[in-house]
Amino acid sequence: MANNKRYQTVKILGSRIHKISISDVIQLMDQWIGGYRKGDICRQIIVTGFHGIWEAYRSQDLKTILNDADIWIPDGIAPVLIARLKGLCNMKRTPGAELMQAFFRIADLKGYRSFFYGDTENTLVGLREKLLNDYPGHEVAGTFSPPFRPLTKKEDENVIRMINNARPDILWVALGLPKQERWIHERGHRLKVPIAIGVGAAFAFVSGNVKRVPKWIGENGLEWLWRFIQEPKKLWRRDLIDGPRFLWHVLLEIAKEARRLEGEKIKGQEDQKVGRLEGEKMREQEDQKVRG
Repeated sequence: MANNKRYQTVKILGSRIHKISISDVIQLMDQWIGGYRKGDICRQIIVTGFHGIWEAYRSQDLKTILNDADIWIPDGIAPVLIARLKGLCNMKRTPGAELMQAFFRIADLKGYRSFFYGDTENTLVGLREKLLNDYPGHEVAGTFSPPFRPLTKKEDENVIRMINNARPDILWVALGLPKQERWIHERGHRLKVPIAIGVGAAFAFVSGNVKRVPKWIGENGLEWLWRFIQEPKKLWRRDLIDGPRFLWHVLLEIAKEARRLEGEKIKGQEDQKVGRLEGEKMREQEDQKVRG
């Protein structure tokens, strides 16, 4: 999959995250859907925060998959704050649920079709009802809740066939990171869909089955705390163990970059000093020739 060079990026522990607004992402998605032709490769969008960056840091093949996606947008406050420390200002968090709702608004006008793969049957039923009520112009091309076990080869082929036969404009995948990103990447060449996006728990948020964080909490970068309070058994390791480890390695990276920049600055000053001395020496030699 091709990297999008149109937008600024920041590298965090080797992962490349784009500085791009929700409106720009939606515009891109609209262009990709409109320009899709039979035989085109399915485009992949990554939506994750520190969890995805940390998992990629620990797994080189996952890092390659995430960096190979067309767009990686920050779902979380951590990459946004780190980007600012690295000099990339005005980056904003883009939660998966908000991206979905922004897309549904344009899909409601243009009649785009979505297929939803993942989560539970109960969540998918609630999601379908919610979308039919709120976005009647958007079409639910299909839904499927896979079993909580690896699919057989035949089952996997049937799933791909089912998705392709539904002819969606976009495939939303909710299997959790990194499973959903690997799933899309490994099947991208078989999916006859313009775009596939892994959105984790967003199905449950959009359907209303799980309460979303109040807006003021999310805007102040505390959604992780809200979710931890709601689901401590699920998130304790990520937030209390992986979080501090991630922060420590990021601080080491920032310190290393600061030393490198300081070294380059000192070297530049030394080169300027050497240049001035050589210039003065050349002028003295010229003066001696003139006097001679």
